[in-house]
Amino acid sequence: MVETIFPGIVARRVETPRLVAGVLERRADAPSASVVFVHGNVSSSLFWQPMMLALPPGIAAYAVDLRGFGDSVTLPVDATRGLRDFSDDVASVIDALDLGAVHLVGWSMGGGVVMQLLLDRPELVASLTLQSTVSPYGFGGTVLDGSLQTADAAGTGGGGVNPDFVARLEAGDRSDEPGSPRAVYRSSYVAPGFVSEHEDVWVESMLTTAIGLDNYPGDSTPSENWPGFAPGGRGVLNTMAPPVFDTSGIVDLAAKPPILWIHGAQDAIVGDASFFDLNQLGAAGIIPGWPGEEVAPAQPMISQTRAVLDRYSDAGGRVTELELENCGHSPHLEHPEAFRDALVAMLSE
Repeated sequence: MVETIFPGIVARRVETPRLVAGVLERRADAPSASVVFVHGNVSSSLFWQPMMLALPPGIAAYAVDLRGFGDSVTLPVDATRGLRDFSDDVASVIDALDLGAVHLVGWSMGGGVVMQLLLDRPELVASLTLQSTVSPYGFGGTVLDGSLQTADAAGTGGGGVNPDFVARLEAGDRSDEPGSPRAVYRSSYVAPGFVSEHEDVWVESMLTTAIGLDNYPGDSTPSENWPGFAPGGRGVLNTMAPPVFDTSGIVDLAAKPPILWIHGAQDAIVGDASFFDLNQLGAAGIIPGWPGEEVAPAQPMISQTRAVLDRYSDAGGRVTELELENCGHSPHLEHPEAFRDALVAMLSE
């Protein structure tokens, strides 16, 4: 059995009016600041442990498991609310722990969660760190300004996942066979060649994902547009479908906390040509029948995020961007010193 909790980290369950949440904590006496880490899709708080331990001793660090992941309870995810089921859950944990305004760090889908939390509960946010974040316009199906490519956002949501990967997650596959969670971690979570001594822990984290139409991946609906399906209203992947998720409104907030955006130049999941975007797969000939660049271009995810954050900056917010070379989807694992230094620098300002 893999020991998943690192020395120096305390695992606890926090009961809130919304859920019982798994929370990891690196305690600090009379902390000068509190950092709350939010994981991404098909992962859990376990991934944050090295960074929690690497922070200066005067900083309290917490990592929250989203519903249906890690040690949190499995509850249905209402995707018609976008990512709000998740962001409201995180806010309820912050309230239950009486932390006040915290420094939020969100990874991938978790970046969308913390942006949504900023929109809905700005009083809880001292700063925002977005690591390899989902675009403010969601995942797939939009052009640079966030406009939909098709009215029903065809090709986004729960229908786009590889069913073999879902089956392997549900079966607890710990092998390194093609399509296994371990193989997906190696090919997509990190850049080629990166090796971690904690890889078994990361695989265990991925395997905590609750499987089903109300959780991962979610449902879908038929579409007359290529590739034949559109988002449903249930489950994780539909929370980031562009008809229900748009956090570009952070630009219009009266109070704008500082934002740190960290991403890897070799990110296979979030990029302007992501191979998790079905339009990109169609363009590459992997999915047949692609209607062409004029109809179904790849979503420019990085360009969209940069455009929104540029507007945030122009409107008076402070934004720092750190793009890391030789880095995939997990800068906090692949370049921990650079990640820690950038985060600590913002906390100390």
